[in-house]
Amino acid sequence: MPSIISKHVHGKKAIDFGCGTGRSTRFLQTLGFEVVGVDIAENMLTLARKRDPHGEYRLVPDGKLGGFATGVYDLVLCAFTFDNIPTMEKKVLLFQSLKHLLKPNGCLVSIVSSPEIYVNEWASFSTKNFPQNRNAKSGEKVFIVMLDVEDSRPVEDIIWTDQAYEETYKRAGLVPVDIYKPLGKEAEPYKWVSEKTIAPWVIYVLRAIE
Repeated sequence: MPSIISKHVHGKKAIDFGCGTGRSTRFLQTLGFEVVGVDIAENMLTLARKRDPHGEYRLVPDGKLGGFATGVYDLVLCAFTFDNIPTMEKKVLLFQSLKHLLKPNGCLVSIVSSPEIYVNEWASFSTKNFPQNRNAKSGEKVFIVMLDVEDSRPVEDIIWTDQAYEETYKRAGLVPVDIYKPLGKEAEPYKWVSEKTIAPWVIYVLRAIE
């Protein structure tokens, strides 16, 4: 991510949309960004503020971004935010709102779960108890269990195909300028399961259509 951001982002003013407890916000801070973390969940923002007392975190009810100035941000980061947003209409409206926050040369980095994550086994995730995931169509619910946390309850996501994301971005007036599907590497100190041959995530770098 640092190399992707340094390649595409020119400037240091950012919004972390769907920041949760602020992990990705703090990550952007380490890269030198002046960043605002935003989320729809006050309880998540409370934890973010506790962990980062000097950071800026704002509540955006139902994702409404009217309180933010338009055309002033170099980067909008969405780290897995759209895995849980259910419809094309809702996704498009949010991406349109985020697009308007960007400077003319700004970019939006959208990290999403690939459809493959829901039908394979991983170092940190399991889907073996959800064979129904294999028949899920774009826009339908899928389930996955996180293995690196104590809470073993299934997480409910919305599967969204590459083609569906391409259509979403097009309708929102955004165009991918780069797409990354990172793989795990043999030399890394992790017990990869599928990660070395199948990418569990997709990173889209987007700019507004001129």
